Amino acid sequence: MWKIKKLEELTNIELLEIFRLRVDTFMIEQERIYHEVDDNDKIAYHIFFQNQDDKRITCYARVFPINTHVTFGRVVISKELRGQGHGDVLMENVLKVCRERFSHKIIEIEAQEQVVPFYIKFGFKVVGDTFIFEGTPHQEMRLE
Repeated sequence: MWKIKKLEELTNIELLEIFRLRVDTFMIEQERIYHEVDDNDKIAYHIFFQNQDDKRITCYARVFPINTHVTFGRVVISKELRGQGHGDVLMENVLKVCRERFSHKIIEIEAQEQVVPFYIKFGFKVVGDTFIFEGTPHQEMRLE
């Protein structure tokens, strides 16, 4: 079941499963050490798919405003579900939240270099040069 919640609306189990998926992917699988949990979690809309049977969260992203634009990040699909179209459905939900809750703002993201083609498919354009963020090459991208 797809859900959209603010931090204070998340259950303890949902929060645990979100952090488990994010840490397993961005820190363990990608072998990166950084502050995975940050203050943006407090202001974000958390978008996720939770299995009804075992309560596992298998798809996740967060959307939040920054100054003059809106951004999203921590976009993740569980390893066993990648390549099956779940990322497209997640992006449809993310863009819907951006348009419905932040319609007056441009969408800007910092995408890991290897997923730039995925975002281009949704109309994003690369802005500027590659830069290193938390040990990984990224590209700034924009959807207007």
